[in-house]
This record gives sequence, C-alpha cells and structure tokens, in this order.
Amino acid sequence: MKVFILVALFGLGLAQHSPQMKYGRTSVVHLFEWRWADIAAECERYLAPNGYGGVQISPPNEHILVNDPFRPWWQRYQPIGYNLCSRSGNENELRDMITRCNNVGVNIYVDAVINHMCGSGGGAGTHSSCGSYFNAGSKDFPDVPYSSWDFNDNKCSTSNGEIQNYGDIYQVRNCRLVGLLDLALEKDYVRGKVVEFMNTLINMGVAGFRVDACKHMWPGDLSAIYGSLNNLNTQWFSGGSRPFIYQEVIDLGGEPITTSEYVHLGRVTEFKYSAKIGNVFRKWGGEKLSYTKNWGEGWGFMSSGNALVFIDNHDNQRGHGAGGASVLTFFDARLYKMATGFMLAHPYGVTRVMSSYRWNRNFVDGKDQNDWVGPPSNSDGSTKSVPINADSTCGDNWVCEHRWRQIRNMAIFRNVVDGQPQSNWWDNGNSQVAFGRGNRGFIVINNDDWNLDATLSTGLPGGTYCDVISGDKSGSSCTGKQITVGSDGRAHFWISNSDEDPFIAIHADSKL
Repeated sequence: MKVFILVALFGLGLAQHSPQMKYGRTSVVHLFEWRWADIAAECERYLAPNGYGGVQISPPNEHILVNDPFRPWWQRYQPIGYNLCSRSGNENELRDMITRCNNVGVNIYVDAVINHMCGSGGGAGTHSSCGSYFNAGSKDFPDVPYSSWDFNDNKCSTSNGEIQNYGDIYQVRNCRLVGLLDLALEKDYVRGKVVEFMNTLINMGVAGFRVDACKHMWPGDLSAIYGSLNNLNTQWFSGGSRPFIYQEVIDLGGEPITTSEYVHLGRVTEFKYSAKIGNVFRKWGGEKLSYTKNWGEGWGFMSSGNALVFIDNHDNQRGHGAGGASVLTFFDARLYKMATGFMLAHPYGVTRVMSSYRWNRNFVDGKDQNDWVGPPSNSDGSTKSVPINADSTCGDNWVCEHRWRQIRNMAIFRNVVDGQPQSNWWDNGNSQVAFGRGNRGFIVINNDDWNLDATLSTGLPGGTYCDVISGDKSGSSCTGKQITVGSDGRAHFWISNSDEDPFIAIHADSKL
C-alpha cells in the first residue's frame, strides 16, 4: 500500500510539471499588475494570435490597501482573505477574463500567496481591497476566518518572531518573512482554507499556479496542499489534467534550503538562470557568450524538466529577491532583447516573458528608493487601463516587453522549434555564438565589440528566410533582412556590433 501511495504522489508531481499549454504554444507572459479586463482583451487581440501559451496574473485575492495615492505593488502580496476582489478587478471580471482567455487557447496561471497573511503592523479596520474588516495586531481575519491559533508564532524561536538567520531552516519556515504573519500550514484547518481558495480558481478555469515564497514553507505541507487540488476544468482541459505548479524558491547557493527539496512537487523558478545570463551578456567577471555552449545543467542549474526560467521578474528587476546588479531589465533594452532571444531560442526550461510598467528610478547608495512604486494609477489610486498605440506598443508607462517585435517573434520561434534538439553550435571563442534547433530554426548573436562575418551550417533546408529580429515575413517578402541558405544548409551572416539589435533569427515558418 505504501508503495502505491508513493507512486501515486510521484505521478502527481510529474503531472504538475506540465504547463498544460495548447499544442504549439510554449511561453508564459507575466502581465504584472494588469487589470482583468485588459488581460482578457490582450488574450484575444494579441497573445493568442502571436502564439503565447499563458499569462501569469498578479494575486487575485483581497489584500491590504496602503493609504497613499500611489499604492505600492507589494500590497498585493499582503493578503487578508481569499475573496476575489483586488486592484485588478472583482470576481466577475476575473471569471470573464479566465473564460475569454481559455476560449482563445491562452492559459491563466495565478500568483498564489499562501505562506502568510499581511504584515503584523497592518493594524485594524476596513482596509482591504474588498472593504473587509481585519486586525493584524490580534491576528483576526474574519473573512477566512483565521485567528491567532492559525499562525506559527508559537513555533518561531527568535526574539522578535522574525527570520534572523537564513542558515536555520526552522527560522526560515516557521518565522515571519519581513513581518508577514506566517500561516501554520501543518494544520488541517489552514490547509483546507488554502485548498478551498485554490480549488475555487481551478473550477473557474485557471491552468495552474506560481506559488509565492515556497522556501518559507515545508515541502511536506505543500505536498499535502497540492495533492488536495482538483483536476483542471474539463471545459478547457482534457480529463485528469493536473494544475501546473511552479514554485518560487530563491536558491543562488550558500543556504541550506535548496531547490532540490521542491522539484518533485512541481517546477521551480531557476533564479541562477536570471543572475548568470545577466553576467554573460554584460560580460562581467570575464564571462563570454561562448561559455554558454553547455548552458543549463552544465552551469549548475536544476534539470530542464524541473525549471521555469526568465531574464527578470517583478522582484529582481527592482533589486528584490535574488536581485543583483547583473539582472537585465527593460531599462537595458538592447542587451535585454538579446538575452531574451537567447532564452527563447534555447531548449532549457519553460520560459516566462516579463511585461512591466515603467517607474522613475532613484538610486541612493546603490538602492532604488522608488522600488515600491505601484502600477500606473489614477488620482484615486485605481490602476489605469493599458492603452495600445497605433504602432502596437503600449502607452501610459506600461512597457509591454511581450509586444516588442524582437521578443514576440522569438516567442513564435520557440513554438516553431519546439521538440527539436540544440544543434550546429558555433562560436568565435568570445561573445559571438550561433546555434540551431534541429532543422527548424537558427539564431546568431553578436555581443562582441566588433563585427560578425561568418558562413555557418544552419541545419535548415535551402531557401530564402526572413530574419524575424529586424522585421517580419510579409506575404512573399521580408520587412527586414533576408538570409539565403544554400542547398548544403550553409548561410552567410554579417552582423555589425553597432546594430540596434545585433542578432539574427530564422525559422521554418519565416521561409519565403
């Protein structure tokens, strides 16, 4: 009997590694702090037509409201209950968005905050996004309900109830993360409330969850919660499909809690990928792009089948949570596009594209004093809609990296080459590299301070291809560069180091 249970749990874990995307789609886009109505429209008008597979949404449940007209983004990560009204919209708008995105084949993944409630200094009053009463000081959250019995304070051994030593796994998992009230997830009652919340969303049609702050939860508690989740809604997913689980575990090495403790439960966010790819493209510490020939497991990353990867996320683009100066963001647009192109061309992991909003950075002693700034907002603190310009970019300080031609076209490239092995590697010993994906695609990147001039084996059938970085295939012509591949699969590439985008990508569907 024990063997059967272990096999069943192992099978659940493997099933939860699958993003459950529709055939031919491979990438997630994080529409950070977008309103539900705008996400629904974006699924229909842009994400589905351009082959994006899913959207990570901001936490949908009720949260604190900081009394400031420019409400910080982090208030979404301080829940006070599981009612579905947030600064992104109400429950009906959320349901409409999930339905409309599913109807065009774009999955929804919820950012689930289940480790904690709001900060202990949250006070009392009707301050939630639903207008609900709560009292953080007495740990009273009547909307759930949770009381002081449902938190871990009695298990934390530190003098102030806070994590003081990340080398102590008991502190990290039983004490408060920056003052946030830590839920006692070993209690059946608390687990039940979390499962009820997540199952409500599954029944509405979400495809899975990005689970926040997993390093601060015991793997056994998470296993029990995940094992109690419903299968996905059969209106949009095949019978028996399990929710996709990807867990935020920040592991750059040097701490006792590692990603290896969580990979059997679902995928895990590979923060080393983000940190190291920034070093490589910035050429810091003597790094060269040619060193990425064994990119992935060869760089000490977890196995590809366990990883969710990204160039930046909402935390580390602000210097939070494994955020170092190497992390590339939209502020470094030229390098950012190259690194994202590399990520989307490379077979490692499930890829997530960031879609941000702009804020005015203000560095004092190396720290951005404006890292708290919330999304573009109206005078009453409500989130602004995302306006779409005539050239397909976004306005009102919404950055929309997923709409940049180079990134959109590389998301399509990834779809076209899906399942093909990395092949035909070439490098110049410095920071010019090229590689293919079987006979379906080929990318060439010049991150050196001089021109690239080389004839390379692409693995592609002979013919004329449109470079999808400098332009698009349009009918029987290209709006950007053309690349001619000979009958022997070889093609000549010339890339100036001063080009706006010093890389070229061609694939089977960009052939004329």
